[in-house]
Order: sequence, then structure tokens, then C-alpha cells
Amino acid sequence: MNPITLRRHEMALVPESARVILRPFIPGSTHRITTIIGRALAMSEEDVTRDLAAVLIEFEARHLDIESPLLANFERVLPHLFTQRPLSQARKLLIGALFSGEYALESAALFNPSIVPHPDQSGVAEGSLRFIMSLRATGEGHISSIEFRSGLIDSTGNVALDPISRFVTVPEIDPNPSYRKKPFIIKLHEMGFENGASIAVMEPLGESFTRNDLNASVGRIRRETVPVTQGLTSTLSCIQWLADSNYEMHFSPKLAMSERIIFPVSPNESNGIEDARFVRFREDDGSVMYYATYTAYNGHAILPQLIETQDFLHFRVLTLNGTAVQNKGMALFPRRIDGNYAMLSRQDDENLFIMCSDNPHYWSDPKVLLRPAEMWESVKIGNCGSPIETEAGWLVITHGVGPMRKYCIGAALLDLRDPTRVIGRLREPLLEPEGSGREGYVPNVVYSCGSLLHAGELILPFAMSDRASAVASIPLKELLTALGA
Repeated sequence: MNPITLRRHEMALVPESARVILRPFIPGSTHRITTIIGRALAMSEEDVTRDLAAVLIEFEARHLDIESPLLANFERVLPHLFTQRPLSQARKLLIGALFSGEYALESAALFNPSIVPHPDQSGVAEGSLRFIMSLRATGEGHISSIEFRSGLIDSTGNVALDPISRFVTVPEIDPNPSYRKKPFIIKLHEMGFENGASIAVMEPLGESFTRNDLNASVGRIRRETVPVTQGLTSTLSCIQWLADSNYEMHFSPKLAMSERIIFPVSPNESNGIEDARFVRFREDDGSVMYYATYTAYNGHAILPQLIETQDFLHFRVLTLNGTAVQNKGMALFPRRIDGNYAMLSRQDDENLFIMCSDNPHYWSDPKVLLRPAEMWESVKIGNCGSPIETEAGWLVITHGVGPMRKYCIGAALLDLRDPTRVIGRLREPLLEPEGSGREGYVPNVVYSCGSLLHAGELILPFAMSDRASAVASIPLKELLTALGA
């Protein structure tokens, strides 16, 4: 096989510890909370004003808006407040500061990127493409979140990132999101909670219902059921947990792309949102939705989830249903095939699977697509993002794990009409760890969560050893030739 030309672009996305958000920093002990509040209440207004000013002088310049999260954290401890006298805004802010702390989102790593065309291509020169790149950011405690970057690929294939802000902002969470009844009930069934109590909660709800509707129904069943058994409590807790796992959020359009951060919200992702694989999906009627599959991790178990957005401002997060919703590495094809959605997945931590469905939220009946074949992928294989449509077939960028837990990136080609049929696959890695890129939190790893085609080249962002990220490009014609197309 003739060597494939691989161009490494002169850019590196490295962790930046100065990009921080404010998080709650609240002790687990009620006694400690009330003691801290007591100290703040005992201060004179003059001392409050002075100490708050000192906090703002030290921290305000590190945040686009410091007062909103401080007040939000004050609201979190408000139930522990043991006075009914009105508090000044300054005292509320100072109490909020006592229960707040900065979190450096990417202090440990900025890795596992995916890339998609930006939904807004206005003002872009002919032959160029504006893009959005998502990245997994990891900080203290190995908690992962999703960050974004934007940039431009010009007509000659040069890749440039837009300026990166030092600020980051979490989205506003919709307090009353909507739900779809059918998938909600299916998920309850999968979790083993389709019983009399759950039926009683769900039956009066419409095909689309809100969190307020659900809370009212749960509250009614709790009041009307006597005695309150352990089974009832478990069922109602599961319903609330499932509702918490499906949420909506939005960013202000004033925020630059690099200022938007999706930080864990629901209990099932409390320890991280991992490896989002974004894809621009075009429906048969021409409408476009951006989907991303990701792994929610709570410190004990993983749960594949789905993100939907059309503008990267408003996001909807949903649990996935079906017997095949397990393990990591789900990657959606960018369009339907013969009327069905198609997905790559990993079911057994060894092989690459494919499955089809008439519903993007429900997956079952996976079939083995690729098994390890070469030594560099002999431990296990998986995908590096959604398949890419070419005239020759579906281009799948893969990853393989071989001796010494070394991760390499490869490629395979699937038939356009029947993606279960493999046309070709690389015998040698397309990209492997080398030089300083071998060193990191997890050494000897190259990995990607998604690439795209532009001007005859594959634009491949990739992570190096779970620490930093870079971008390479490969001529599509050379790659297809190597795949036997």
C-alpha cells in the first residue's frame, strides 16, 4: 500500500486552567451550613460590604457574570437560614460566596474532539467552511464536560480556530421541560418499573407533558396511596430520576462558542459527560438536526444519552431506549438508509457493531460489523465518530487497541446501500501516537470522536494521550484508494 499523506496542522488545543466556572461548595453537614450562615449573619453591614468588595476585586474579572451564580448558591442554602429579617443584596452575595468555589473545567485535559459544519455559514468565502468542534474537558476529580470551539477551513484546506475566550458560562436549565410519553414509559419498562404505581402516574398525562404535569401526577399518587410502601417509594423515585435525566437548556446568543460549556446536570452524569460524538443529521425532507451521543457516568455506572440541537444555543438531553443501549461509543449515521436510522455501537468491549431503527431514541438487535483483524487492533476496536458519506461508500474512522494498550486510528469503508457490508479496511494505522503526543494522562493514545470532509480532504481532529488535541487532514482520494475503492 502506498503511504497516505497526512498533514498535521500547526495548532494544538491544550488544557487552560484559567477557564473556570463557579460551582456550589456546600458541606454535607447541616450543622456546618448553619454555622457558616451564622457567622455571616453576625457581621455588621459595614463589614459585609467590605468583605464582599474584597471577594469581587479578587474574582469578578475571572467571570462574565459572577453575581448570578453567587445568588443561585445563596438560594441553595436558603432553607437553612434561621432569620426572617430581610437581607441586603451584599449579604446574600457574601453568603453565596461562602458556599461557592471555582472549578477549572479543563485543568487536566482537553481531548476527544468531534467536528461538524457550523449551522451558520453566512459571510463565509466561497470554498471555505465554518465549523464547530466539541471537546471533552476534564478537571479536578476527573469530572468531564463538553466545551466548544469554532473556526474556519479555507479553500486550500488550512484550518484556523476563532479566538478562544478566557471565560466560560454554563447554560440556563429549563425548570419545566417537556417529555414524550411513549419513550418515557418504554424506559420505565426497561428499568423494571412498569407497575400499578407508574401506570397510575402516567395514565392521565398527555402524549407530551411537562415536568410540572409530572410532579402534580406523582404528588397525587403519593397522597392517595395508603399505605406508602417501599415499592411505591422506589417507583416514584425512579420516575423522578428519569425526569431529571431528560432536560433542556439554553445559552445566551451573546456568548461566543468557546464560552459555552455543558457541565453535568443530572444525577446519572454527576461524574462526567464523556466523549460526545456530534453529527449533522439531514432528514429525508431536508431538515437538519445536530445529534450527539455521549456517555453519562455517575461514578459507578455508565448510561448512553442523546443530545439534540439545531443552533448550539438550545439543547435537549434525552435518555436512549432499547436493549442495545449499553456500553460506550454509539455513533449515528448522518442520514436515514432505506427509511431507517443507523448507528454504530460497541456492545462487548471488543467488536464494532451496527444496528438500525425507525426511531433515533430506540435501539436493539445489534449485529457485528468489524472484529479485530490486525495486531494494532487485536485487543478491541471501535469507532472514532459517525460514518461519513462518500461516493465510494460510508467512510468509518476507527480506533484499535493493541499491545501495551496502544490506541491507533484506522479506517474502514462500508457499502452505501447496505452498510452491513464491509468494502475495505486499512491493514496499517492511519494515525498512531508518536513523540511527545505519547505522553499524557493515559499514554500511547490517539482518539477522535468525529471528523468531516471538505474540499477533497478528511479533516480529522484527534486527542493525544487523553491530555490535548490536534488536527490532521488526509486526501480523501488517497484514503479511498488505500481502502480498495
